[in-house]
Amino acid sequence: MSSPMLFPPAAHRPARNAVLRFSLRISLAALAGSLVFAVNVYAADPPLTLAEAQRRAVERSRQLTAQDFSVAASRDMAVAAGQLPDPVLKVGIDNLPVTGRDRGSLNNDFMTMRRVGVMQEITGSDKRRLRSDRFELEAQKTLAEKTMATAAIERDTALAWLDRYYADAMSAVIEEQGAQAKLEMQSAEGAYRAGRGNQADVFTARSALATFDDRASEIRRRVRNANTMLARWIGNVSALSLAGKPDTNTIRLDPATLDSDLAHHPEIAVLTKKVDVAQTEAKLARANEKADWTVEVAFQQRSAAFSNMVSVGLSIPLQWDRKNRQDRELSAKLALAEQAKAEREDMLRAHVAETRTMIDEWQTDRERYTRYENELIPLANQRTLAAITAYRGGKATLVDVLAARRNDIDVRIQALQLAAETDRLWAQLNFLFPTDDAMTHTGMNKDTQ
Repeated sequence: MSSPMLFPPAAHRPARNAVLRFSLRISLAALAGSLVFAVNVYAADPPLTLAEAQRRAVERSRQLTAQDFSVAASRDMAVAAGQLPDPVLKVGIDNLPVTGRDRGSLNNDFMTMRRVGVMQEITGSDKRRLRSDRFELEAQKTLAEKTMATAAIERDTALAWLDRYYADAMSAVIEEQGAQAKLEMQSAEGAYRAGRGNQADVFTARSALATFDDRASEIRRRVRNANTMLARWIGNVSALSLAGKPDTNTIRLDPATLDSDLAHHPEIAVLTKKVDVAQTEAKLARANEKADWTVEVAFQQRSAAFSNMVSVGLSIPLQWDRKNRQDRELSAKLALAEQAKAEREDMLRAHVAETRTMIDEWQTDRERYTRYENELIPLANQRTLAAITAYRGGKATLVDVLAARRNDIDVRIQALQLAAETDRLWAQLNFLFPTDDAMTHTGMNKDTQ
């Protein structure tokens, strides 16, 4: 019985080689197509920059859309408030008999008349202008509130983006250190099996790995939370990677002109418009001291035997208790205007003090982070390397190595936390004004380092 053929005959080899070459070409073509597809997919979803996240958040905001509707409503009311009140059509029957032989008759008694008339309240042009101005100022106040909301959206989006950025960075540190802890555990187990180590080192290494796993779980929770907060502003971000961090070493505020710059802060601008509204209401209350007159014209039709008639009337309100009504209303409106001014001044002082404090804290944290970057982190790394070298030379224990490793990761995590806090301060300072609005103030054109 002949053995099975392990190699094809020589005559069949060229054909087989051709098939193999053809298959190889197809595989390479498919691989190239997959790579092109992957490149296109990643090209379609580039890493998310901070500026792009802010743009998406502003574009997606329903709050800004609602304020646009509010502005439109106020401006429509401004037009309506500037018009005269609607005339009143008056129709009736005067002097209709209800007793005697002519009761219910419209034609027998000479005093019975069918009446139709028009009544118009004459509101002064100054009052109508002030009422219109008040609604226009409400529209401007809403626009200032929209600017304030835009700044808040950009600031909160920046904070969420930075939280995700630093959560990813901390996750990378923990993952790197966890991998090192796993290698150290495997090394301790190998040394124990070879008789060069003790069981205590194995337990210590396992405990260290469990600690890193626990910290990794905590960091993963922080990443999920950061994703949730970022998604609140721009939608689903689970499949998005973040681009590099923008330059956070400068802010757009100049401490030398901080008072004048913050006078244009959106929140202060809202209070300024509130002062304007209150002052306009006070002017309107003063104008209301002059009563509006009402004019009425009526036509009265009688029976054919009697003449038709026309009546003209004028109604004037009697301001008999002016000191307790009109004067009190004016006093109240003037007091509200002064209240709005005082609130604006107090808010400006608070903003200036708070911003100066934040600038000082941001600059101090930058100095501290530089110390971590240039001194503390390198020293922690050197300590870890020295402990590993001593352990390999038999001059240190695994406990010493793990202690140095824990110190190393603690220093790096502390540095990242400090960097995160510093950049959060940067975001709060840098986006006090909306990005598009910040450069309209001359003091904002200078960078503070």
